Amino acid sequence: MDAQTLSLITIPFFTGAIGYVTNWSGVWMLFYPVRFAGFRLPGLEPLANYLPRRIQQIPGIGQGGIGWQGIVPSRAAKMGSIAVDKGIAKLGGAGDFYEQLDPEAIAEQILITARGEVREVVERIMERERPQLWHDLPPRLREAVHARVQEQLPEIVRTITDQIGTHIDQLVDLKLMVIHHIEANPELANRIFLEVGRRELRFIVNFGFFFGFLLGIPTALLTELVLTQWWVLPIAGVLIGYTTNLVGIRMIFEPVRPHRIGPFEVQGLFLRRQPEVAGVYADIIADEIVTMGNMADDLLHGPNSDRTRQMIEAALRPAVDRAVGRARPAVRVAVGPREYDQIRSSVAVEAADSAVAPLADAEFNRAQSDGVRRFVAAQMREMDPLDFSEMLRTAMREDEWLLYLHGAVLGLGAGLLHLAIFG
Repeated sequence: MDAQTLSLITIPFFTGAIGYVTNWSGVWMLFYPVRFAGFRLPGLEPLANYLPRRIQQIPGIGQGGIGWQGIVPSRAAKMGSIAVDKGIAKLGGAGDFYEQLDPEAIAEQILITARGEVREVVERIMERERPQLWHDLPPRLREAVHARVQEQLPEIVRTITDQIGTHIDQLVDLKLMVIHHIEANPELANRIFLEVGRRELRFIVNFGFFFGFLLGIPTALLTELVLTQWWVLPIAGVLIGYTTNLVGIRMIFEPVRPHRIGPFEVQGLFLRRQPEVAGVYADIIADEIVTMGNMADDLLHGPNSDRTRQMIEAALRPAVDRAVGRARPAVRVAVGPREYDQIRSSVAVEAADSAVAPLADAEFNRAQSDGVRRFVAAQMREMDPLDFSEMLRTAMREDEWLLYLHGAVLGLGAGLLHLAIFG
């Protein structure tokens, strides 16, 4: 077999390899490394602001370093925003998700934990605020105060859970909650893509070889029999690497709605699996993102946490008065009106954490996730295909050019490598 024949035969295999390696490494670049790998250079980040916007978007450059971070985890905050705007917000608001939880179970969870902690809260505050008065009270009266507080707990807890349910949309900023959670856990952004689109990503990699191989057949004929200049094959490699990525991504997301071409119905691969993907996406949302634990954390530490605490305090202050009972006027006179109000406020403030913190319990969250999971899956199955597609496509669209450029560069390298081997 002469050199020209060997070169002719091997070109489709080289272009197939171009397609496979391009798409495999392109998928890897989407997700890994999860954290920035490279070198941070002091002073580079301000200089990066003078670079073209697309260059700034390259993970690492805009972060003041030379290296790489997966495109998806590097855009974790944006992913969180898109997950809300294109997906979660279309399913419902904080109130809709809260309705899927069991208010009675929430109240019971708080009650079980609070029974053991409220006594300690009262003791701690009285020891701090008015230790002498607390010690001077007869033990029988101190126990009566504790007994009244315990007696009122079920009513207090149900008042709190009812108030949270009524005002949840004002207390929890669902969008910020999701953004902060995904930004703090960039691997979760990867998981959304990898679990929801696993089949499509595998298709992209395999498609790269077969599509590259098919393109290699006319390329071999063109470069070996028609245009024999040395530079034609590297240029063809650039086009093949670029086109393979472009066509692979388009096949996943387009067309958005089913189109009939002769006897075949054509639709984006990702969109054809909407019912199946809805279940996978629902698992991630219910188990990792919109959980009772994350809501509880946002209630106590989010942008509207002051409202949550005020609401809980308003529910608890009357309980302190009722706990003191008939002795309230005498106690108020003994400690002074201002000091009494301070003690009452301190009890309410410290009890706020005890009231909501139990909702972060992992086992309790697992039990509560079923309602959210069913709700999300049902809503997503009914979602318009365009909105469904945009959930993942929007996050990738801004950075797709990097994948196409990556394919073109690998194609150029493969073309040069073929020339070096076969001449």
